[in-house]
Order: sequence, then C-alpha cells, then structure tokens
Amino acid sequence: MLSVDLNCDMGESFGAYRIGADEEVFPYITSANIACGFHGGDPTVMRETIARAMHHGVAIGAHPGFPDLAGFGRRNIDVTPQEAYDMVVYQVGALLGFAAAAGTTVQHVKAHGALYNMAAARPELAEAIARAVHDVDVRLVLFGLPGSFLISAGEAVGLEVANEAFADRNYMPDGSLVSRRRADAHVTDAAEAERRAIRMVRERKVTSVSGNDIAIRADTICVHGDGPHAVEFVRRLRDAFQKAGITLRAPRGVIT
Repeated sequence: MLSVDLNCDMGESFGAYRIGADEEVFPYITSANIACGFHGGDPTVMRETIARAMHHGVAIGAHPGFPDLAGFGRRNIDVTPQEAYDMVVYQVGALLGFAAAAGTTVQHVKAHGALYNMAAARPELAEAIARAVHDVDVRLVLFGLPGSFLISAGEAVGLEVANEAFADRNYMPDGSLVSRRRADAHVTDAAEAERRAIRMVRERKVTSVSGNDIAIRADTICVHGDGPHAVEFVRRLRDAFQKAGITLRAPRGVIT
C-alpha cells in the first residue's frame, strides 16, 4: 500500500499580522510545520497552532528559518555553520517547550525558505542543521529536498529523514526548486497539482520546467500555507490521494 504525508507551513502569523489560512487548512493535512518566531510566528501563535494541531490530530514539526520577518525568511543570509546550528537549536527548542507545556511532542523539523534552499546545496549548512536537530532530540525526523545535502547530512548523523516534494512549486532539471524570482516558480492550477502529486508518489517522477522527467522521492508533500491557493490545494490533494488509494499519514508511518 502506498502512503504519503501531506504537510503545510503553519503558524506564520505574528502580532497584528495574519498570514495563511490555518483554520481552513488544518482539517486536510497530516503534518504541520510551525514557524518558530524568526521568519514568522510568535509565542502566542506557536501555542495556538500547537493546540489546533492537537485538535485535528495533526503531527507537529518545527519550522526554523532565518531571522528575517521583513523578507519572510526567503532572503539569503550569509551565516556561518555555527550560527545556523545556534538558530536551529534556539527555534526547535522553543517549539519543544510549547509542545511539552501542551502535553504533546514534536515529530519533525523542516528548515524554512532560504535556509532550506541554501542547506540543500551547501553541505556545511546542511551538516550544521542536522547536528542541531540531532543534539536537541535524535528522535526528530528531518525533512529535506530529495537528493539534497540535508537528506545525506541527516542520515549521516543517524536521524530519520523524510524526502519532501512540493505540490505547488516547479522544478529545475537538476531537481532543485525554481527560484521564486521567476514567473514559472509556482504551480497555480489545482488539477495540475493533483496530477503531479499522484505521479510523484506512484511513479517517483515529476516533469521539470524543461519538459524532461526527473526522479523524485516523496515521503511527504508540501503545500505552502501562505499561498493563495493553499486551502483549495490541500482539500483537493487529500481527495485525490484517497481516490487513488494512497493513504495519508505522518512520516513515522510512511510506507516506502
């Protein structure tokens, strides 16, 4: 039986600023990547998002990013590996604290935005993130782009890893994500997103922007919570997976 996790970036509102449609998205996903206050989120939002996840039976993950509220964590910052390690420990530790206070646990860690993309291509950053996750709690699952340094670094330190594919993003021929600066960065048609997601799970393939098929492993599939089509995408993807006989479950139960 095929199965996959459906994850979404959540809890990215902060202060008076509302980002994403968390309440509408939660009923359809199996894992939530919760912002930890650097690119989005704040202490109150973290606590409330954990409560929503518990209410809906959704697995909880930490979503650490660069300290860049103005750029929503999507601008590259020239950090050292030690700085990357420290900021990941800090943010994951904060979410672990809120989870413990709520009587629940954190399942996974997924780096956010520019930190995620930089670590996918830079082994020293990937190793720092993997070490940080390992040192905080070796039981945490590390999410990463298939074939990236994040996956290999996580495996090297003994972490369980989950290869992450994206339903709402396009791919370059080398398997990296198309830059958000390009007009073709996003998948905006829900029917196309459904077809691509089903194929990524069943065939482990996706068509790049160059028109060629590339190999991809999808243990977990992401929809960005701040996207304008997030609610429609997660609802339709959940229905499509169920109709295709693909079970939705959080990563620790993923069958590969």
